[in-house]
Amino acid sequence: MNAEMLYALRDVAGVPSHPVTFLILGVLTFALHILAVQVMLGASGLVIWGALSKAAYQRQLAQAMLGVAKIAVSVAVVLGVAPLLFVQVIYDPFWYTSNVLSAWWVIGFIVILTVAYLLMYFFYAKNHHLGTQKTICPGSMILSLALMLVVGFIMHVLTYEMLSPDQWMQWYAPNGEIDASGRKLHDYNGWRFGFFISLSVLVIGGWLFAYRHYISHRTDVDNGYLQWLKGLATVLSLAGGIVALAFGIGWMATLPDSQAGFGFSPWVGLAAVLISLTAVMPKLIGNRVNAPLFGYGLFGLAAITVIVVAIAREVLRWNILFGDFGYNALDYPVNMDWYSTLLFFGTFVIIGGLVLSYFLTVAWQAGQTEGMYTPSPAVTRLGNLSILLITLWIIHFFVLGLWVWLR
Repeated sequence: MNAEMLYALRDVAGVPSHPVTFLILGVLTFALHILAVQVMLGASGLVIWGALSKAAYQRQLAQAMLGVAKIAVSVAVVLGVAPLLFVQVIYDPFWYTSNVLSAWWVIGFIVILTVAYLLMYFFYAKNHHLGTQKTICPGSMILSLALMLVVGFIMHVLTYEMLSPDQWMQWYAPNGEIDASGRKLHDYNGWRFGFFISLSVLVIGGWLFAYRHYISHRTDVDNGYLQWLKGLATVLSLAGGIVALAFGIGWMATLPDSQAGFGFSPWVGLAAVLISLTAVMPKLIGNRVNAPLFGYGLFGLAAITVIVVAIAREVLRWNILFGDFGYNALDYPVNMDWYSTLLFFGTFVIIGGLVLSYFLTVAWQAGQTEGMYTPSPAVTRLGNLSILLITLWIIHFFVLGLWVWLR
């Protein structure tokens, strides 16, 4: 498929802001989304590991990580909407085509994700005292994690198919016979998929260091448990880094011939350095991990690593679509809409920032409090202001919609 055909598939309405805005936001939101996914995968694996064990520390960790996994799924789903919206704005000829070619799986994605989430909640509802009581129906959590991986694989295939416009006609009409069923997953790269999944081991290692420091100030926490967490987190970080690098090398080695040199690009090199640094940092800092800077900083380093990986991923996509097929996303026609642009950033920064600040403040103070937590007047005012702003935003949404409709 030539560049002229790809340009013809663009939305004739253009985009409401400069394409570089959507490009940057797409990378940032994907990084945050995949970070939440990796926390969820890592936490779910620890839940299953602890639920099937009789060791007290493992079961105690499983109890804590069950709550983390449950919340991480919600965060991943919410954050996952944004990169999908941004990619379909400037890469619509590719994204919509891949969705049509595998339409059955696109619809199945929602169904499978729903079932996986319900299974996790079922396990959560049946195991409120996982640390001290027998595990009930561990198979539900195992199946939930398996289905989450299926969901991730579907999204991997859709993203991978959009990078091969030269194969679209062959997939749509193999041997000249049209197949409009959308039942096939046409292309994938196991190394690429394995790379992003294996990063969850590295990320959850950093998360465990943050979790360890978070609970270390409480008097009801066993010091032996904290030491055990440190050892486990160190092992997971190192093992996760090694496995991720191995999958990453496999991914770079299986790139198309036209992109064979991408594995030696600065972004890939920086990502490899950060993955290695994140993996070995717990060993390098030793007991300094007990300091807040390092206790939380190790997860921060893992987050920065994921952001750099997301940038490298986007650079590769750009190299393929522009370098191999002549599609330049940055020359998408712009019909500037200042209202929607300012509304988005205002919602993201003001409302999103305020509500997130409230949630983080409550979570932090509640975790540092023994017994019943009672928010201070300042925190209560912050919560009330968050509710007020969300209410005003919802009212504005419907009022604006009604005004446009009446016009």
